[in-house]
Amino acid sequence: MPPPSTSHTPPKPPDHSRSPPPSPSDDSETDLDLDLDLEELDPQPTHHHQPSHHHSDSSTSRKGLLGGHHTSLGHSHSRESSLTESSAPRIALRTLRMRGLRRNAAGTKRSFSGSGYGLGHSRGDDDTEALLRSHNAGEGPSGSNPRYSDGGGSAGNSDEAPLLSDGSGKRHHRRHSSLAGDALRGVSGWRGWVSRLTGRVPAEVQRKRDEDLDKEDDDPSASRLVAVGSTQSTRFPPNIVSNAKYTAWSFLPVTLYNEFSFFFNMYFLLVALSQAIPALRIGYLSTYIAPLAFVLVITLGKEAYDDVERRRRDNEANSEEYTVLQFDSEAGRPGTRQRRALHSRKKGSNGRYVAERDRLADIQEEEESTENDGRGWRVTEIKKKSKDLKVGDVLKLSKGHRVPADVIILKCLSDSHSKHEDESLLIDHDSSSSSSSSSSRPGSGASNGETFIRTDQLDGETDWKLRLASPLSQNLPTRDLVRLRVTAGKPDRKVNEFVGTLELLPSRQDAMSGESFTASGAEDDDTNGLVKAAPLSIDNTAWANTVIASHATTLAVVIYTGPQTRSALSTAPSRSKTGLLEYEINSLTKILCFLTLALSVILVALQGFRNQEGNVWYVKIMRFLVLFSTIVPISLRVNLDLGKSAYSRFIQNDPGIPGAVVRTSTIPEDLGRIEYLLSDKTGTLTQNEMEMKKIHVGTVSYANDAMDEVAAYVRQGFHTASPNHLATPSSSLSAAAGNIGATRTRREIGSRVRDVVLALALCHNVTPTTDQDDHGNSVNSYQASSPDEIAIVRWTESVGLRLAYRDRTSMVLESTETGRVVVKVRILDIFPFTSEGKRMGIIVQFQERLQDDSGSGEIWFYQKGADTVMSSIVAANDWLDEETANMAREGLRTLVVGRKRLSSSEYAAFAAQYHEASLAITARDAGMQAVVAQYLEHDLELLGVTGVEDKLQKDVKPSLELLRNAGIKIWMLTGDKVETARCVAVSSKLVARGQYIHTVAKLRRRDTALEHLDLLRSKPDSCLLIDGESLSLYLTHLRTEFVSVAVTLPAVVACRCSPTQKADVATLIKQFTSKRVCCIGDGGNDVSMIQAADVGVGIVGKEGRQASLAADFSITQFCHLVKLLVWHGRNSYKRSAKLAQFVIHRGLIIAVCQTVYSIALGFEPEGLYKDWLMVGYATVYTAAPVLSLVLDTDVDEALANLYPELYKELTEGRSLSYRTFFGWVLVSIYQGCLIQGLAQVLTEVDGPRMVAVSYTVLVLNELLMVAIEITTWHWVMVVSILGTFVVFVGSVPFLGGYFDLEFLLTLGFYWRVAAIGAMSLIPTYAAKVIRRTMKPPSYRKVQSV
Repeated sequence: MPPPSTSHTPPKPPDHSRSPPPSPSDDSETDLDLDLDLEELDPQPTHHHQPSHHHSDSSTSRKGLLGGHHTSLGHSHSRESSLTESSAPRIALRTLRMRGLRRNAAGTKRSFSGSGYGLGHSRGDDDTEALLRSHNAGEGPSGSNPRYSDGGGSAGNSDEAPLLSDGSGKRHHRRHSSLAGDALRGVSGWRGWVSRLTGRVPAEVQRKRDEDLDKEDDDPSASRLVAVGSTQSTRFPPNIVSNAKYTAWSFLPVTLYNEFSFFFNMYFLLVALSQAIPALRIGYLSTYIAPLAFVLVITLGKEAYDDVERRRRDNEANSEEYTVLQFDSEAGRPGTRQRRALHSRKKGSNGRYVAERDRLADIQEEEESTENDGRGWRVTEIKKKSKDLKVGDVLKLSKGHRVPADVIILKCLSDSHSKHEDESLLIDHDSSSSSSSSSSRPGSGASNGETFIRTDQLDGETDWKLRLASPLSQNLPTRDLVRLRVTAGKPDRKVNEFVGTLELLPSRQDAMSGESFTASGAEDDDTNGLVKAAPLSIDNTAWANTVIASHATTLAVVIYTGPQTRSALSTAPSRSKTGLLEYEINSLTKILCFLTLALSVILVALQGFRNQEGNVWYVKIMRFLVLFSTIVPISLRVNLDLGKSAYSRFIQNDPGIPGAVVRTSTIPEDLGRIEYLLSDKTGTLTQNEMEMKKIHVGTVSYANDAMDEVAAYVRQGFHTASPNHLATPSSSLSAAAGNIGATRTRREIGSRVRDVVLALALCHNVTPTTDQDDHGNSVNSYQASSPDEIAIVRWTESVGLRLAYRDRTSMVLESTETGRVVVKVRILDIFPFTSEGKRMGIIVQFQERLQDDSGSGEIWFYQKGADTVMSSIVAANDWLDEETANMAREGLRTLVVGRKRLSSSEYAAFAAQYHEASLAITARDAGMQAVVAQYLEHDLELLGVTGVEDKLQKDVKPSLELLRNAGIKIWMLTGDKVETARCVAVSSKLVARGQYIHTVAKLRRRDTALEHLDLLRSKPDSCLLIDGESLSLYLTHLRTEFVSVAVTLPAVVACRCSPTQKADVATLIKQFTSKRVCCIGDGGNDVSMIQAADVGVGIVGKEGRQASLAADFSITQFCHLVKLLVWHGRNSYKRSAKLAQFVIHRGLIIAVCQTVYSIALGFEPEGLYKDWLMVGYATVYTAAPVLSLVLDTDVDEALANLYPELYKELTEGRSLSYRTFFGWVLVSIYQGCLIQGLAQVLTEVDGPRMVAVSYTVLVLNELLMVAIEITTWHWVMVVSILGTFVVFVGSVPFLGGYFDLEFLLTLGFYWRVAAIGAMSLIPTYAAKVIRRTMKPPSYRKVQSV
């Protein structure tokens, strides 16, 4: 819509001279101004004075601070006429501006004119100007302060200034009336002038100002404005990393809920509570309360210890110190906000303490800020802990620093520039001359604004990422960074997307305000009060947990902290994990409880449900339930928890896996039940260190020791007669021809080798840098976005051609033998690598002499890329496909290298077409690629093929093979490229030699996706290689169909996976298969996957410990996982299974004895063993021998590794199953009936003699049963069994209240005990021997081999 004509006369504005409406009656109405129409908030000039639209200075004053023209939102005549009749008061413009943050958060951005007063900013300067100029009623805009003017005579900051412009796009200049005239204008005007004269403001206005002083809570669903280097007006979350599961308030409720959600614990809670009823009480109350309390204390204590350890580790990460730039005024005072914070405070009407304003101080403050104009800032460095960093802080980062929060990169300074910055900006300047000279060089101290970051801890990609500082901030003196303001979107989890804006404002106060400003062009001088703006993208960011890889010093501003960082949003919250064994025991407990209830009802039924005096039949049932509560032994939880603690200690003290840490001690048994292993690639399977292993030049291949021959060819080919002469491809050819002593074939091979080495030394994006080692010596190193390129450039250096210098326009190569420059080129064009193109190219022009810059040298186009795309670009040949296939089978990452010579006219034609294509508005990238394909990418001379190896972690190949033989299906989930993942899968032997790899990439159609699944069903032994885009389609639309096929495959490789996708895959496998899933990773991008798994294993990586901190188990190398699963997992599960069943047997046998005793008494619910006998049986007399079973092993470690198939049996759960459980139930019934029945037959039905015999046999039976069950003896087992027997014998004299001690001294006691014990144990042992002989377990078979 075209703007209205400038001659248009604005409509008659409404008259605001009438009395105002009543004030809001309560605080809830204070925000009603947000809902008003903008036209109501735009007081136009009164009808008594028409503004001068065509004043000669109006255009100049109209720009004011904003440097741009405002357009109206369209005024309606009918709307204005209605407003004319209304009597709305003028609303404080400053208050409305403070609401701008909320409006911006809602997505409505409006450009306000004014000086940019921030939250709680003083208006003293505005009030003073109004008082001084109120007598000049007709003064035009020329009399206003040019910096704070918005085109009106009131300086734009008066509460009565127009907020919006009219439809003509020009500002109306309000004519100021005299003080007397204003005093006669009505209540609202009178109140405004009274407040100005007295320095006081109305109560409601004061209250609004007080509220403005208080920070508002951040709205995470809205965009945010971040003032660089200043205190923010919004309260953002702290920058704290937390992997803790509980808080001080949630610990007891959550842990108790988790404990009593198990039927096992709830049952015992009800039994314990029943003892509070006198009719149900049997023996001591503590007999039932104490065991339950002990169990809860042990469990809660273990959970508390684990969580405290997590918090301690979090504290280490949160306490890491960083350098932060602090911006103070030259006078040594902090900024405006800090000074105001020191003003006196008084309690406001809302109960908050608010700052009490000093009007004179505010006026002086504004004058000072006007004089400084935001430029007189001293920059100092302070140290802050990671947890103390806040949004807006400017960090100073250098190589190797982990980025603690999401940041926007402002400046990248090389080492020399950084030192200059330190000297010129980070110290105090006493003279103004030095300050002015420093700021007169805005580009001083600036490098090219580039830095590299490593993101493998965030997204798993191995390539370094190039990050750029915005030119707006890169060329700005460090002291002026406080004038910057960042507009960023709401926090989200998209690690590869970001859209924002960087604004350069006239002053720090403007940057701290919540106002929107109109940006000017780059050609405008910002000293005139204009605003500059630049877009921000993902290239200007560095997310939390990335690592600075460049040597340059990087200055960056924090924009997202703590839980709002990309890393945290991609991470699922910690959850409490429960082992599969716990669920199985919970199911068995329900069966035992049902048996208890059935037995109680049967015994009462056999009595005929008779009611006796004071003892009705249902009370008898309840008493029987209490008596038989030992069937569900409370000590089971105690023994299992103590066993888990023992397993954790064994793991942490194992010298074979040094550095192992158990962070979740509740699930060690699950290590022996893993069926799916989901592994990260980078840093887990690989070291992320590349090495050039092989090069093929068409007729001959070089690898290992043969590289010395390549170095000899390079020495010959780049030997120049004069130091001033440089080598070119043509001169290399002549040098080869001059090698008279060699055969023709050898000369051809030498020429090929020199050509491919030169191509590899030039065709890359690597930049040489100089490092210092620990001893202070200079060490040459390289930085690039791809570790492959670094590996190739290092290889060219090893064979004699070093990259000495590189910038955007030139490259210098020198001989490593002589140190002289041998090649110098001018870079004409670079075509960077893309995941779609899978190739990169470069056009260079060679210099023939060292000082020759004439630009008349040879022009060559070099290109390297994947064989799949380069095969159609290079000239016809008969060896490329075969050699690349051979290298791929070895797991090497292949690159095909080619070249093409261009004449000056050919390059000129290409450059013209390429430039024209780059200016296209639509389909620019496709057009540019078409030009490259037309002029360059055809008939390239094929130079050779390189093979780069991604170094694997120690013993990865045998580890994966052993785990696969153990029946574990292995998935590799990585954020890296498809080609990289394929190479690592082959080289690590995740994919067997000759195994078919089915690749699924870039799926977008449902029918195509189903076809791939059908093909995989027909090839169940194949490996699936799928990218993130296709995986997303399957997880969204074909979730069940995909997982049903994928879980049957022996191996799956997923590439380009986001952290969320990794967690989704783990959850999907768990839900579909109900099998145990283990996830292992080393980076921050693996945390979600680790926490979603049944068992999470973290590797302590080179770049951080985030995965290790969030994992259940932490190790230092992938190969340690084998011992963790195959050895410790096996032992933990087998031991816990045997321990659980033995404890159930121990409780069930005493319940059977009680049943036999009750039947003999005529079905009366009387206790057989009371008080101490019950407590002592489960603790002192049997606890130690039973617990010693945690030391038992069925096979040794060597056999477990030699026969990994033994692990496969564990996943079937045979050690603790319904079959084994009911086997133990039968043994308990047999032994209980025999012991109690014979004791009653051979002594008496009821009496101390019977109790003495049955109890003694019972204890001895348990000790000997432990001995029978032991497979491998340990000295602790012997001590515990013999020690317990001695303790029992020693305690007998103190059991006179239960035993007949005189009977114990007779021979009759001993033969009865021996006879009953033999009849109980011998058949049991004989049955076990026969079973092992007839059907030996697998471990017995391998032991006999």
